[in-house]
Amino acid sequence: MDNLTNLALIAQMIESAEKNIQSAKQMLKDLMGGKSDGAEIMRRAQVLSVSEGGKVIEGVFDGSNMIGPDGKQYPVPANYASKSKLVEGDVLKLTIADDGSFIYKQIGPIERKKVLGVLAVDEKGEYRVVADGKPYKVLLASLTYFKAEPGDQVTIVLPKEREANWGAVENVIKQGSGVVTMSDSNDGKSSDETELDEL
Repeated sequence: MDNLTNLALIAQMIESAEKNIQSAKQMLKDLMGGKSDGAEIMRRAQVLSVSEGGKVIEGVFDGSNMIGPDGKQYPVPANYASKSKLVEGDVLKLTIADDGSFIYKQIGPIERKKVLGVLAVDEKGEYRVVADGKPYKVLLASLTYFKAEPGDQVTIVLPKEREANWGAVENVIKQGSGVVTMSDSNDGKSSDETELDEL
């Protein structure tokens, strides 16, 4: 065999091994229920930074809060998370102003995908969007904005390459009516910044 043939054979073997590893990972994920337990978010958050005397903190969005490098949860305003369509795994920067205000900025969005589901209420009275056979938590602020009701079709945004428990609401298709989309306006604030005046 010449070198060119050997290289082609090696490349084919590597591709086959990668496919086998992906299949094994998917099988393992399926056996474990495919649930996100927050361990990946904690791992990603630990490598981020805190600077300027603790006034600027980077963290990872977990669906409702930002997890800092120290493992602490920082509250993300639901209106900001909804309008920015934050997704589990997005990297945020929190600046704590001198007056104690929290100012968030999205600095590392992850790859996204969109899925269509149906809004339902679980046995505890909590809203879920059921898409591809899985119930996803969604922020109540988004549902309130869209005036969504159980039975409405909802487009949610999810991480493309990882499992998630939370989805970001993008659109709602009301039963018997048209599509309602979220406005791009953010009450005069840029779409990637907001403030939380109270801790």
